[in-house]
Amino acid sequence: MSEALGLRERKKLRTRHALIAAALDLFMEKGYEQTTVSEIAAAADVSTRTFFSYFASKEDVIFSNSREGVESVLRVIAEPRPGDRAIDLLARAVDSGFSAITLDEQLQGEIGPINHLVMTVPSLRARGLLLLFESQRELAEALHRACPEELSLVEASAIVGAVIGGGKLATVVSLSNGGSAEEMLKAGREASALVLSALRTASTPPL
Repeated sequence: MSEALGLRERKKLRTRHALIAAALDLFMEKGYEQTTVSEIAAAADVSTRTFFSYFASKEDVIFSNSREGVESVLRVIAEPRPGDRAIDLLARAVDSGFSAITLDEQLQGEIGPINHLVMTVPSLRARGLLLLFESQRELAEALHRACPEELSLVEASAIVGAVIGGGKLATVVSLSNGGSAEEMLKAGREASALVLSALRTASTPPL
């Protein structure tokens, strides 16, 4: 029974990846607005009905991995180790996020096209900014809950915004300069580490 379930889940994962790959290829070739859901389904060799069992819309294809990434980082923050301070939790959470992408070749291949589309399609840019702010709010609230005696919610919001914002901006700049997926990840990781280091140095007492 468990083996059959495992096979079924793997098949669903393959179909999901096929839909994302087909959508990104068509978006980059034809344009996001010009591509239809039926064309994506046909390119992935599935029905339109199957598409809607995985994604609610074309837009959801672009942001399909965002929620998983946020929840993964939130789990890290919710599990502090003995002696952890807020900055330690945030540093480990950020590192886990970058590591998850680095270890996932499928996800790495999607980073470039997705970021390009988010930066060039107005509706996707608006959704991307909304999700970015929402995820930062969730992270700040989680960090405050984990370290209520150390950080106020305002302070948690400030350091989360600085670290996540710095990393995101670095990846966007790297993309704008023609950086590869590996270069974008490296830029984001280095920028986040730089901000974390500055926050440790500037804090009294140190974070």
